[in-house]
Amino acid sequence: MKKPEVRPAAPHFSSGPCAKRPGWSPEIYTDAPVGRSHRAAIGKARLKEVLDRSRAILGLPDDYRIAIVPGSDTGAVEMAMWSLLGPRPVDMLTWESFGAGWVTDVVKQLRLDDARVIEAPYGEIVDFADVDFDHDVVFTWNGTTSGVRVPDGSGIPADRQGLTICDATSAAFAMDLPWDKLDVVTWSWQKVLGGEAAHGMLVLSPRAVERLESHTPAWPMPKIFRLTKGGKINEGIFKGETINTPSMIAVEDQIDALRWAESVGGLSGLIARADANTQVIADWVAASDWAAFLARDPATRSTTSVCLSITDDWFTGQDEKAQAAIAKRIATLLEDEGVALDINGYRDAPAGLRVWCGATIEVSDVQALVPWLDWAWQQVRAEAS
Repeated sequence: MKKPEVRPAAPHFSSGPCAKRPGWSPEIYTDAPVGRSHRAAIGKARLKEVLDRSRAILGLPDDYRIAIVPGSDTGAVEMAMWSLLGPRPVDMLTWESFGAGWVTDVVKQLRLDDARVIEAPYGEIVDFADVDFDHDVVFTWNGTTSGVRVPDGSGIPADRQGLTICDATSAAFAMDLPWDKLDVVTWSWQKVLGGEAAHGMLVLSPRAVERLESHTPAWPMPKIFRLTKGGKINEGIFKGETINTPSMIAVEDQIDALRWAESVGGLSGLIARADANTQVIADWVAASDWAAFLARDPATRSTTSVCLSITDDWFTGQDEKAQAAIAKRIATLLEDEGVALDINGYRDAPAGLRVWCGATIEVSDVQALVPWLDWAWQQVRAEAS
């Protein structure tokens, strides 16, 4: 196959940190209040702007609280689990590596005896009919490492007794989350909007706040996890008074991303961009004789972290080590050509490719990418023959 002539203008297809918004440049930091206290008026105003714009774009209910917390999405999920779990049994749902990590923390770190693990293999999700929503439930909305997402909130009952704790880090700002079905939602800046790292976001429903104020965990609480003060929720955390010192450069970057999101139509515009990018991949897969979606059910296919399997008989006949080497070779060829960076599948996932299709990616770049995927595959096959 002849080498394609058109390259993506931006080859950044990493699933995290994700591509910056179109037109981004370091000039956005010109007025960042670096060297200033985040507790000064200007720092508080910038932090509050992140909260207010995030709330507005996502359409959070007025009685839901939103905060900036330490440690990226990981810190936000851990904060929620350490603060809220214990009063009820908990169902841990897992179908990819990050969900498996939350299982490890609950079973081996918090050591909850009444934790039930419900698992599905890569490419699938669990049957929500098997979940007991009188228990607390912890799950990822979108499997960043598996390309599988929850299709909607229909499987979550409105009259549930337990709390739903949702890791939505590669879904927030790209998918329509059913807030009335979710009691805790977390994400990180460096995912869908392509912000800088280290900061997480935490959203709490009134039911989650009630749990916080009525439940005292049986374990010691690290300072960076403490959401209450004197038995009441610490309201300052939800007004931009962060527990630890935030990077004002990262804050400026997130504000820039949120303003861009507003300029493309808010949440509906972001969803449409991700959907259009994913459709390009879907059309290519439909015509491909060597690649397929890792997610088997179209209803559960992610529109951000699009994971691809290699279905060619030569590939599937290899052992796992050889398959991993082949997928890595494809990714390396594309990186060497400056066409696609960081698209090898996640290390714990089945060997394959992972192409970020979130809203900060231009559809023209995905269109330019897909012929290169075929080219790289044919190069690898030729090398093996």
